[in-house]
Amino acid sequence: MTAQLIDGKAIAAKTRQHIAEQVAKRSELGLRVPGLAVILVGQDPASQVYVAHKRTDCAEVGFLSRAYDLPTDTAQDALAQLIDELNEDPALDGILVQLPLPRHLDA
Repeated sequence: MTAQLIDGKAIAAKTRQHIAEQVAKRSELGLRVPGLAVILVGQDPASQVYVAHKRTDCAEVGFLSRAYDLPTDTAQDALAQLIDELNEDPALDGILVQLPLPRHLDA
């Protein structure tokens, strides 16, 4: 059996292009576009990079993207309240809470 090279970047770009086309069609029909909320608690450098990529991807495909950058000392109750509020938002289809969370928070 011969090895087959898979170009992940090309596949991802093609997938994002297809999604962008579908989102544009929804928008043209007057339907709402998908929405994603991204919550980042603290200043973890790797998490900041990951979240930045998610926000860029959302912009590229036409998704509504809402960013919530919270301080490291955010309380558990405050985080849970924000998640509850976002769950009630009809413009959002997903909520990403970036891990790892600061040690005092229960994921």
